[in-house]
Parts: sequence; structure tokens; C-alpha cells
Amino acid sequence: MIRETTDPLELFAAWYAEASASEPNDPSAMALATVGPDGTPAVRMVLLKDYDAAGFVFYTNYESRKGNHLLAHPKAALLFHWKSLRRQVRLEGPVTKTTAAEADAYFASRARGSQVGAWASEQSRPLESRFALEKRVAEFGAKHLVGAVPRPPHWSGFRLQPTLIEFWQDGAFRLHDRLEYRRGSAAEPWTTRTLYP
Repeated sequence: MIRETTDPLELFAAWYAEASASEPNDPSAMALATVGPDGTPAVRMVLLKDYDAAGFVFYTNYESRKGNHLLAHPKAALLFHWKSLRRQVRLEGPVTKTTAAEADAYFASRARGSQVGAWASEQSRPLESRFALEKRVAEFGAKHLVGAVPRPPHWSGFRLQPTLIEFWQDGAFRLHDRLEYRRGSAAEPWTTRTLYP
């Protein structure tokens, strides 16, 4: 059985710590689902960079497909799948932009190559050749050869403030444990219920 708490972040922190100790690659990897202008869903993997009572934070190019989706329709879903633990955590809720200060601080912590890559990549747009990308990387690398690499204006973060968090744990004979937390807004208390597998 999943240990129920009054605060789902407490349970998430415990599961995330276990995943960080057991997952061979990227325990912070999460599937991000967004909705396009015609209502078609799109999903891809991103990395969790921070979480607290304010929400779950990830970073991207705002001009990318997911960036455009979230700016036009600021709601999303996240899914963590920790195969080694046979657990999942699903989250749904509204999305807001991180502050410029938060984005600057995270960008400054990235490897220099990743910083240059954020300038060079026209994320989600057609790429004529690998050489074209490598040329752009070289050009922006030369442009920012000395000193700190500034954060591109089109590169920043999003924060999902969950109104739903579901914890799923594998069970024998597919009789899985599911515990759901819901609230109408961040100002409201969480309600819980268990779900059939």
C-alpha cells in the first residue's frame, strides 16, 4: 500500500529520493504533455530542475513547439516513470513562467556547451543539415568566447502548479495501488482518494 500523507510533496520527495538512488539514468526525466492550437496533444521528455510548494520547474526554448503550446494554452501534464521502482507519478495543472532571476540562475549553472547550444539551436524548426547546426554552434561559441554566456531572451522556464497528483505503484496480478490527490487551486487543501487499478 502507498503511505498516505496530508502533503503529496512529502510523498513525492520520498519517492524521488528513492528514484535518485536506484534509477540508472535521469530520475528527473518526465514526460511533458501539452496541447496544440488544434487540440492535438503532444508529449516529449524533459528534465525536472526544481520543485517545491510553488510547483515543478523545467526549462526550454520558448520558441520551440512545447514553448508555443504552453504560452498559448498554459496547462500541462507531467509523468514520472521510475521503472526500477515500478512506480509512476502523474501531475496535471496550470503552467506559469518562471521569473527571469530564476531562469538566469539556472542558466548560469549549466555547462558552457549547453549555454552556447541554447543560442545555436532553433529548437523544433527544420534543420537543413547537421553541418548547419555545428556551424551555428561554432559561431555562437566564438561570439561568447570570453566571459559569462548570457541567457538568450527566448530561453527560460515554466512551472507547473499541480491540481492533481497521482501516485501509482505496481501490484501483483496488475492489482496496482493508486492514490490520488486533488485540489481546485493552490490556495485549497488537498483531498485524497484511492482508485481502482
